[in-house]
Amino acid sequence: MEDLQDRYIRFDWAIKRLLRQKANFDVLEGFLTVLIGEKIEIMEILESEGNQQSADDKFNRVDIKARNSKDEIIIIEIQNTRELYYLERILYGVAKAITEHISLGDPYHKVKKVYSISILYFDIGKGTDYLYHGQNQFVGVHTKDYLQVNVRERDAIVTRMPCEIFPEYILIRVNEFDKVAVTPLEEWIKYLKDGTIRPDTTTPGLSEAREKLKYFSMSSQERQAYDEHISAMKIQNDVLDSAKLEGRLEGREEGRLEGREEGRLEGREEGRLEEKRLMVCGLKEQGVSVEIISQVSGLSMEEVLKM
Repeated sequence: MEDLQDRYIRFDWAIKRLLRQKANFDVLEGFLTVLIGEKIEIMEILESEGNQQSADDKFNRVDIKARNSKDEIIIIEIQNTRELYYLERILYGVAKAITEHISLGDPYHKVKKVYSISILYFDIGKGTDYLYHGQNQFVGVHTKDYLQVNVRERDAIVTRMPCEIFPEYILIRVNEFDKVAVTPLEEWIKYLKDGTIRPDTTTPGLSEAREKLKYFSMSSQERQAYDEHISAMKIQNDVLDSAKLEGRLEGREEGRLEGREEGRLEGREEGRLEEKRLMVCGLKEQGVSVEIISQVSGLSMEEVLKM
């Protein structure tokens, strides 16, 4: 039987409620150190929603945005449900972060490098790995060599690779992980998937998480809110299992009837919207709060209320 004292809070809950506190930075630093492959020190947690310049501008909504000791920006977002234009959204989030942290009159060398880390609990597409990494490199069309850019800094010529400047994107497909956790990275992915941490772990961040992310360390009020969140996630998954099948069938049938590409696309889109609608309605019927539904669905509270 599982030792109740060894029950740990899910990372998506911790990152919204606990890991913003300076006393818990070591958990987040350990995760980033293992993931990025270099020692990461968090200096501060930045505001999570970017400024809106106009009423129809978009917020840069992320779960956490941090500045490290190298003055780089790290964005972490956890996505539980499928979103049609997810890649476009993370691109927008990175672009917004870059422009937010440079003033109009600043020289371009003050542009900050950004890491965008997406922890995904849905099927984003085809691929056999659970971890994907993307960054900009300029490769010779004929020679296949990598371009190195020479810049003058303090009367010296410094060689830089474009990857030191351009953003990096990391996609973690949590549900695709099915290995025995041996390496520090695998231990972290296993925790992200099922919330388990080895009692003898020495993995950066996880040893600290064993002490700071215990379920029974929370107050009874916090545990109640957390349990409601987990219940909502389970209901959401049950509803989506049915909605996905309905959406696929609707999309195929509508595409066949119209016989046109736009019909197929429209059918798929309607299927995805129906997934969202059924999920929200199912959670409402279970008495789940609007705030929790908003968190697990990715919709605003206003959108949830309208459904």
